[in-house]
Amino acid sequence: MQKVLIAPSILSADFSKLGQEIKDVEEAGADWIHVDVMDGHFVPNITIGPVVVKSIRPVTRLPLDVHLMIDNPERYVESFAKAGSDIITFHAEVEERPTEIIKLIRYFKKKVGVSIKPKTDIRMIEPLLKMVDMVLVMTVEPGFGGQEFMSDCTAKIEALRKIFKKDIQVDGGINEMNAPEAIEKGANILVAGTAVFGQKDYAQAIKKIKNV
Repeated sequence: MQKVLIAPSILSADFSKLGQEIKDVEEAGADWIHVDVMDGHFVPNITIGPVVVKSIRPVTRLPLDVHLMIDNPERYVESFAKAGSDIITFHAEVEERPTEIIKLIRYFKKKVGVSIKPKTDIRMIEPLLKMVDMVLVMTVEPGFGGQEFMSDCTAKIEALRKIFKKDIQVDGGINEMNAPEAIEKGANILVAGTAVFGQKDYAQAIKKIKNV
């Protein structure tokens, strides 16, 4: 059983004090910092870009886990890599030449993740599994925080774990109630937004999600 890691999503943080928020969750026991990048095209929301990643890089020693929910991700890999990202994840649904973007991310010596939306079959990414470090299974439709966890997606996690031995990340509506199911099915990295940043005690929130 792989160690369970918690990656609080700064999408749910207070951006008026973002640096302090990141320091606080690191001190509270977070393992990674998850950065949701949205372009208003692939998903119906616009969030942040490389400038924000660059500004938060000096604030924390934790890995910056950058999730590109954008069209044409290959155009922005270099910018996010040079800004200080440690893991760069792209969506299988938007990439016609996924092996090329994997090579590009590797060129900048970053870890590679591939993500799939709730309705995407894992067969779409099977040819890529040997080339990536992580698969991100979305358990909500990407675009906005605060959505409810789609429990039927856990079957996809279970099927993926049977053929993929590296990191499986789950993102979307994760909280202390549904985290055990995601972990049981094989996820080992849990992205949590409001379940961490929406709570008064970050350390207690992280412990509850990890169930420790």
